[in-house]
Amino acid sequence: MKVSILDRYILKSYLTVLVSFFFILMFIFIIQTVWVFIDEFAGKGLDVIVLLKFLLYYSPKLIPLVLPLTILLASIMTFGNFAERYEFAAMKSAGISLMRAMRPLIIINSIVCILTFYVANTVIPLAEFKTYNLRKNLSKMRPALAITEGMFNDIGESNIKVGRKYGENNRMLEDVIIHEKSPDQVNRIVIKAKRGELKSEELSEGIQLILYDGFRYEEVFQKKATKKTYPHSRIAFEQYVMNIDLRTFNDVDLEETNYSNTFKMQNVSELSQSIDSLSSKYITEIKGFGNTIYLRSGIKSLHQIKKRATTTSFEGRKAYLATIARKDKVRVLTTAKDNVQMQLNSFSNQKNVFFIREKVINLHRLWRDDKFVSAYAALLLFFVGAPLGAIIRKGGFGLPIVVALSVFLTYHFAGTLFKNSAEDGSLHPFWGAWLTSLVLTIVGIIAVLRATKDKSVFDVERLKLTLRRSQQFILKKIKHG
Repeated sequence: MKVSILDRYILKSYLTVLVSFFFILMFIFIIQTVWVFIDEFAGKGLDVIVLLKFLLYYSPKLIPLVLPLTILLASIMTFGNFAERYEFAAMKSAGISLMRAMRPLIIINSIVCILTFYVANTVIPLAEFKTYNLRKNLSKMRPALAITEGMFNDIGESNIKVGRKYGENNRMLEDVIIHEKSPDQVNRIVIKAKRGELKSEELSEGIQLILYDGFRYEEVFQKKATKKTYPHSRIAFEQYVMNIDLRTFNDVDLEETNYSNTFKMQNVSELSQSIDSLSSKYITEIKGFGNTIYLRSGIKSLHQIKKRATTTSFEGRKAYLATIARKDKVRVLTTAKDNVQMQLNSFSNQKNVFFIREKVINLHRLWRDDKFVSAYAALLLFFVGAPLGAIIRKGGFGLPIVVALSVFLTYHFAGTLFKNSAEDGSLHPFWGAWLTSLVLTIVGIIAVLRATKDKSVFDVERLKLTLRRSQQFILKKIKHG
């Protein structure tokens, strides 16, 4: 009966702090989310329902970040309060060890661990799907705000890229490039301008884009071309006015879901299939590139010549050039140099392509492993926080919060650093996702063992004694040396 009462007391103390801080931290992170995305909401005339819907879709993605911090903070504060009020000492005098006191919370956090994995594997991909599509639909409601710097944006029947936006409501544009869409989906018209200005955005039927100091290039379409020529016209202008139809932008269905192709929208099973498919295509692409280089290098033809020749020998570059007429030497050397340069350029370009392919595969692997890491962190940080609370013997909102934030920020930023290293292939994706958790597991085991034996995390006196003995030993060796 006493054990049951103790378990209820420990659970009540722990869950009170856990639930309170979870909602407080979730509220703080949601407010921070509003500030991050405020530029996408401002000036679009959205009602409160749409904004609340966006926050509802985005909130599940905050759980893997908020929940581990909450568990760490709650465990340190709970066991710190027990140790500070000598309740933990009373438990030990009654024969109740640290692990026995942690048992009901281990069960609770194991359940939380399973629920976290369910959220990461099921709820978060759905939330990402809803959030991504809602943001895409919101961007269509005001094309002026839909233009992102440094990338092409679909606005009406045109594809627009700007180098910089500035001025009131970001109406002024710099380094404008426009590709106009033709009925046959062929890019025939390109417009480039140094500056641009958006006007009449408040009109419901259209928007006016005025371009300054630029050129308009148009490829002349010929149905019956007799020669392989590509005639085009080039017109310089000081001012060029474009009217963009906005009727399709104003008729936006915020419930539309046309985008479902990002890896963040997939669960573990779908990510594994995507990884297998991408890896297979990547290997095939590497083999194809290798075969292409082999054929371009001319090695295959040399092998064929070698088979046909009765005697073959290569006595060096100078001996080979001596057999060639003087007037042909320059041509041969130039051709060889151009061939080598072409191969080097091909290697350089293909290297960038392979880097992107490998990075996409690594992102899929990291996202898959991160679902397990997020679930494991809910249990891991409890085993770190509970013994730390018993060791520091402080409750309340002072030292426990400092310790919890120090441990969590180190864990979070180290994990982010390793994940970034794994994205570009500097580190294997498995270690990029798991290395920080594995190191912290060792720290947790050490903390549990030392808390069970009523020892501090670092035995300062023993460290001083070891250093003093080492110093005496070194001085003795020097004296008798």
